[in-house]
Amino acid sequence: MNNKTKGILCILMSAFCFALMNTFVRLSGDLPSIQKSFFRNFIAAIFAFLIIMKHHIPLRWGKGNLKFLLIRSICGTIGILCNFYAVDHLVLSDASMLNKMSPFFAIVFSYFFLKEKCTPIQVGGVILAFIGSLFIIKPTFSNMALFPSLLGFLGGMSAGAAYTAVRHLGQRGEKGPFIVFFFSAFSCLITLPYLIFQYHPMELWQLGMLLLAGLAASGGQFSITAAYCYAPSKEISVYDYSQVIFSAILGFFLFDQIPDTYSIIGYILICATAIAMFLYNNRRVDPAQ
Repeated sequence: MNNKTKGILCILMSAFCFALMNTFVRLSGDLPSIQKSFFRNFIAAIFAFLIIMKHHIPLRWGKGNLKFLLIRSICGTIGILCNFYAVDHLVLSDASMLNKMSPFFAIVFSYFFLKEKCTPIQVGGVILAFIGSLFIIKPTFSNMALFPSLLGFLGGMSAGAAYTAVRHLGQRGEKGPFIVFFFSAFSCLITLPYLIFQYHPMELWQLGMLLLAGLAASGGQFSITAAYCYAPSKEISVYDYSQVIFSAILGFFLFDQIPDTYSIIGYILICATAIAMFLYNNRRVDPAQ
């Protein structure tokens, strides 16, 4: 199995885990988004630390990597907080639409900062997948409140920048578990003061849902970190849209949500694009690899 295929499998696993995370966050009830994000990253930090200890990975960064770890952590934290704020203040589909801008920004940032070239077919594939996601989430931008909409857009941009930094750190030899631990610990430290002074009491079932959300987020974080370490964003980011399909399946079984005709069209577009991109990337010989 080559690195490209490993990256695809990892990003599919990440999409499924993040769909689970959103499901558990939704089931946790009415809690502040910062409190939810703290538990998300706290659990991820614990798991990352345990893996670091198990595999004897040094708790130090490589030479010259600190600035990229900080970029990944700062952008990732901004992305999470903005996305959670958008989810709390916008229609869920609109917030998801804005968050799904992250793969596009990952490609843009990779092109400008990592000098990773894109072919017209690869760019077209990502655009087609994006169109498919529009059919599914059907955003109504005219009804959005300006401030949360801008924050949701900023969240997608920040996530794209974070994934670009992850890709660069992987190229520089930084271990995935350490990247996850650094980011998760950084995010916890940033949100801890708010949690101390504005903590909202939770019932036991709410705590359980947030712990499960943290577990799912850990799986998603490790998977997406591995994915962008294995392969460039231009070759695998399109598969991140499978999260919408996983969410639709979970929504059907847990919330009795049935996709409409437009959503089904979106599923077909995304699946067809993913298959076409997979076949294209496996037939194409990249001289840079």
